[in-house]
Formats: sequence, structure tokens, C-alpha cells
Amino acid sequence: MSLSFSVSVTGTLKGYDQLLNLVLDEAVEFLRDQDDPLKTTDQTRRLQFFVCRGTAVMVVSPTDEIDNPFIQPDGA
Repeated sequence: MSLSFSVSVTGTLKGYDQLLNLVLDEAVEFLRDQDDPLKTTDQTRRLQFFVCRGTAVMVVSPTDEIDNPFIQPDGA
């Protein structure tokens, strides 16, 4: 039996390709609970420069809310 679980990493996206391979700078990994690897803890580990293979990527989302560049100003 094999157990797989996700790893949560945040950072500044510096590059990507069509296979969704990601390059992150100033990356931080959120560590898992040793007793329950399906739960994250408040502990983190700095990874600095991080390359993630696209086959391992499940979700990519911004951590900060950004303005919608497609909203038209009133009267336009």
C-alpha cells in the first residue's frame, strides 16, 4: 500500500513551460504533521529557489488578491 499526499509551497513564480514545470523563487514549504501526514502545521522550511515538475502540480493560485485587468471603467 502506498500513501501519497500533497506538498504546499508558496513563492514568487519566475518561470513555467507548457508542461507546467514551475520555477519559484523565495519558496517556502509548509511542513506536514509527523503523526498525520495529511495535515499541515504552522512550521515552514525555506527552500529559496525551487523547481517543481509539472506532473506533480495540482493547483496554482495567487496568494494575494489582484485587480481584474479585464474590468472596463464606467462609461467605456
